[in-house]
Amino acid sequence: MTTENNLSENEENKIPNEVSQETSKNTVSHDAVPHEDDTEHLEEHEEVEISLADALKEMEKIINTPNAGENFKRFNQLKEKASHYIHDEVEDKKHEYVEAGNAAENFSYEHPSQAKYSALVNIFREKHDDFQKGQEEEQKKNLEHRQSIIERLKNLYTSSEPGINLFKSIREIKEEWSKAGQVAKSEFKILNNNYFHHLNQFYQMLDLNKEFLEQEYSHNLEKRQHIIARAQELENEPVIQKALNELQYLHKLWKEEAEPVAEEFREKTWEEFKEISNKIHERKSELSASIEKEQNVNLEKKNQIIAEIKKLSEPSETPNHNYWQNAIKRVEDLRSEFLKTGSVPRKLSNQNWNDFKTTLRGFNTTKNNYYKSLKGSQQANLEEKLKLIQTAQDNKNNEEWDISVPLFKKLQEDWKKIGHVPKSMTNKIWDEFRDACNAFFNNYREKSNTSTDNWKENYKNKKALLDELKMVSNEEGSIEKIEQIKTSWNNIGKVPRDKISINTEFNKTLREKLKINKINELELKEEGLSENQLTDKARKIKNQISDLEAEIVKLENNLSFFNKPSRENPLLRDTYNTIDEKKAHLETLKQNLHSIIAGE
Repeated sequence: MTTENNLSENEENKIPNEVSQETSKNTVSHDAVPHEDDTEHLEEHEEVEISLADALKEMEKIINTPNAGENFKRFNQLKEKASHYIHDEVEDKKHEYVEAGNAAENFSYEHPSQAKYSALVNIFREKHDDFQKGQEEEQKKNLEHRQSIIERLKNLYTSSEPGINLFKSIREIKEEWSKAGQVAKSEFKILNNNYFHHLNQFYQMLDLNKEFLEQEYSHNLEKRQHIIARAQELENEPVIQKALNELQYLHKLWKEEAEPVAEEFREKTWEEFKEISNKIHERKSELSASIEKEQNVNLEKKNQIIAEIKKLSEPSETPNHNYWQNAIKRVEDLRSEFLKTGSVPRKLSNQNWNDFKTTLRGFNTTKNNYYKSLKGSQQANLEEKLKLIQTAQDNKNNEEWDISVPLFKKLQEDWKKIGHVPKSMTNKIWDEFRDACNAFFNNYREKSNTSTDNWKENYKNKKALLDELKMVSNEEGSIEKIEQIKTSWNNIGKVPRDKISINTEFNKTLREKLKINKINELELKEEGLSENQLTDKARKIKNQISDLEAEIVKLENNLSFFNKPSRENPLLRDTYNTIDEKKAHLETLKQNLHSIIAGE
């Protein structure tokens, strides 16, 4: 009589070569480690790039699990990614170092995450070694247990005592065998063959008891039919990979647990199972097409990200500081988006990643070159402003008004035209320049013989500006018109004492026009203010900034009393809008204050 083990091998060998290969390459068992080709294919499809920080975080999470060693494959994937990132970032630093004119052999850099990476790898290695030892001990125990089961099976048909319920005994043995743990791969085949050999010997012994043998065959047929029924359900499984995975599990059951059936059903059941398997494997092309389509979409998306980074590193116009700050933020967002995008076709993966790194490196090089040149230009600007300060200090006591007044006006104009200086020097040089100018203009106002006729002319000009201001409405361009009138007003000198009330009337009218145009006086852009006026305006702006910040803090504290405050809450919508308005006003005031301090 043919043994069941030999039957299983013969039946398996009847699978067409193509189907057999498909099964081994594209399906994964539920309770066993997948074939290497399967895992590689599946993980390549599911892989999503993660950042270095996230990779290290997940590595740390793995080593803190109770059975850390069993996650060897996942930990190795993360380890390779982290190593890759660290290597790339070190290479970037080396590239910058060499670009700065240094010798490559003198480069030395310790990545901030290197120590943590090394510690995680060493800890996991220890835990994996412990896990391996535990597995070996467990497998040894399982081997002894399975050998004892085989011995019981052997005794069941060689030295059975009268009155033993063979049906119940064989059921218990088979149930215990199916639940016994894993053994080493090198031991399993011999062990499994031995088990099925004695199982078939048992069935041969049952030839003397046809009724019992028929019951066994009937029970075994039900197991095969159950496997076939589940395989039929997999034909309609929408997720192809899931169907392939479970089909491999069913083949494992068939080979290891589908025991002998009556002769007339042996070939029939195998052919039915094999035919269903072939149909499921025919759907593999759908999976491959789906994966290929998704990977091509990912490739296109990643190439678009690379193109955008390249465009940011090659601005069409001369970039300034604000451009590069916004570009840095955008590139960081694009970098995160690139890493979150799924895998691309394997043959293009390395090229795509190298293009990404090269483009990033190009962006950083261009940005760094800009800031190197900016540092040089700021130093040149500082030297220019120091020259203006020296000229102002040399002439602050000059009373040849025809020469000195135009000179100081020219100095102030030139100051505004010169760009930024190093931040550490901004306030210091502005204070020195302002003090020299104040000293000159104070002396000029005290000693100049401004005639009464000039004062009357000033009154006439101010009266015209006041009348012009009264005509301003809240139409488009009104704010610019107000700013022009205010600047002109600032540039007009004193008026006769008996006409000084025109200043009060002007300020009152100005407040009315600002109110209907919904703008604060401190937000106006105006020129021609004296140093005292500038100082007074700066003081008022500082006070208002302080008040606004206090109001914003108070409103935000009020929101914190609500559980999960949201803009969608009708009760809180107005509060959020008020906070937004005040923050916008606050930002405008800060910019105005900065312009005054910088002398812009």
